[in-house]
Amino acid sequence: MSLRRGGIVGQNMLWRVLGGLALALAGALLAVWAHIPLPWMLGALLVTAATRIAGLGTACPRPARNAGQWVIGTSLGLYFTPQVIGHIGSNAGPIIVGMLFALGLAFMGTAILRRYTDVDFKTAWFSSAIGGASEMANLAERHGARIDRVATAHSVRVLMVVVAVPFIFQWWGVAGLDPTVPGPKVIHVWGLAALVALTCVGGAAFMKLRLPNPWVLGPMSVAMILTANGIELSALPDYVPKIGQLLIGWSLGDRYRPDFFRAAPRFIAAVASFTVAALALAFGLGALLSLWSAAPIPTLILGTTPGGIAEMAITAKVLQLGVPVVTAFHVTRMVFVVIVTGPIYAFMARRQGLKP
Repeated sequence: MSLRRGGIVGQNMLWRVLGGLALALAGALLAVWAHIPLPWMLGALLVTAATRIAGLGTACPRPARNAGQWVIGTSLGLYFTPQVIGHIGSNAGPIIVGMLFALGLAFMGTAILRRYTDVDFKTAWFSSAIGGASEMANLAERHGARIDRVATAHSVRVLMVVVAVPFIFQWWGVAGLDPTVPGPKVIHVWGLAALVALTCVGGAAFMKLRLPNPWVLGPMSVAMILTANGIELSALPDYVPKIGQLLIGWSLGDRYRPDFFRAAPRFIAAVASFTVAALALAFGLGALLSLWSAAPIPTLILGTTPGGIAEMAITAKVLQLGVPVVTAFHVTRMVFVVIVTGPIYAFMARRQGLKP
């Protein structure tokens, strides 16, 4: 009897996954038809999120998001030729400023959430840190914060940034300022197979070591090491990045549930206000950094926006806005925030007489 029940549950899950994939694909194709920016990611994200909030019980399995992140990480790593790495080195100062800017946003967000919501200090702090959503949720759980509120805050922030930034840039008309595509150009079947195998090993190793964003940073590190040393195994077929964007959009949209907006409307409103303010400050900082860097202002803005690595890198790639520089900004920021968020919280908690 239990085997039969297990088979029924497995079959139901299969239909939920297939239904979710079909909706995500339909949303992406509709977005392509409507000429929406980043159609393969935004179309899948918006349709999936809308149907999940409406109560449709579709599902996106974790391996689908991992696969999407692998695509993004591998394609990013292929950009890092020796010439590009030298170009990034010339932006070291602005990149450090971007790291400190992210830390400043965490303090600002904490103050806003403490002032306008009923969450405690630790929940406000981990909700405001501009790091990876899963890493911040893990830190929040370790320190006894409200993990549901932290996860909600990061979902709202990422959704708003991912949706707003491409539309702003499309309206601005700045796409194509840095159309160069460094790295391998030719597809070699056996080289592609070796690239897939090696980057998957990188992702698995990062996951085994419990490093942040393993399926972005692991494959990216392997591909980057190969490319930086002049080893070009193969380019990725044109359709692979589209599949990666589709899987990322599907997995982001799948986070939402029917009670999302009813759970804590005041908290969501405060997070949304913080995100709008952070975006405005990122645009201002990007303009200021252009006085220091030779990179275009839109590239610097993308580098400082409070979005995720994969999502902002996709935006830079599709809009042709300096992918390596944007990636360097977000990777260094994410690693920095993951490292310092816990110790800074412990220090501030002791100052306030709280238990870290």
